[in-house]
Amino acid sequence: MSLFDQAMSRLRNQSVVEKVKNQLTLPPETFSDEIPKPARHVTLYLDVLRSLGYLPELDLAKQFANHYRRIKRPLVEKAVAVEGTVRPKRVIMVTSALPGDGKTFTSINLALSLALERDLSVLLIDCDVVRRHISQIFGMQDEPGLLDGLTNDAVDLESFIIGTNVRGLSILPAGSPAEGTAELLSSNRMRHVVAALCARSSRRLLLLDSPPLLITDEARALVKIAGQVALVVRADHTPRQAVVDAIGMFHAEQAGGIILNDVHVSRSEKYYGYGYESYGPGGNAK
Repeated sequence: MSLFDQAMSRLRNQSVVEKVKNQLTLPPETFSDEIPKPARHVTLYLDVLRSLGYLPELDLAKQFANHYRRIKRPLVEKAVAVEGTVRPKRVIMVTSALPGDGKTFTSINLALSLALERDLSVLLIDCDVVRRHISQIFGMQDEPGLLDGLTNDAVDLESFIIGTNVRGLSILPAGSPAEGTAELLSSNRMRHVVAALCARSSRRLLLLDSPPLLITDEARALVKIAGQVALVVRADHTPRQAVVDAIGMFHAEQAGGIILNDVHVSRSEKYYGYGYESYGPGGNAK
């Protein structure tokens, strides 16, 4: 049985998919159609990101752009579907089973692709609060952010959001180091923060850059608030059982897709690409 077949079989075998209130829904809020304008801005130098390996090489940029268009489309379609007064599927978690699967690369490139949507904006949140890769890559490791808002109820996290020169893309850094990060991410305060960030605009997507599912309590806490989970799998690297175990940690209704990274396209081509499989409660791959 192939990796995808086993993953899909695991989803099909989830006979009971519960909409647990404290896992898949957010408190009702009054939504605004306005896209918030951050008070602070930074310039992202894409050439530098490319030189560091966080963007594809220039000669592959167009092909990777097409990959990410395919990856993002089902995520966007689910995110904008009306669900009463709350839209938890606008909270998209990017994670992996284990380290080294290309999760951070995927988060950055997916965020840039989502920012191209003319009617939406994307807030990339560094939820990998221990390793803090997103914050470090963008030079925001010393900026206040998510953890500051979780440790201080009086803080409005909106004030910590940093806009960029990329239209539609803003970033919330991890913030000041704190103890008990797993407990902070699983707290009611975190749930309130996510709800408030969603409520500021019905056109805002929250993209959570998460640590790996199988080795961190922080990722398990984030699963409880994510409306969609996009699982990054590295071809010929991630153990098959690890993929199955990771899928078993979230509900089928949260499934945003498997992003297959490091796929060798052909012997004549000297690059690796991305594959994508989406799946839903019925267990049908699309």
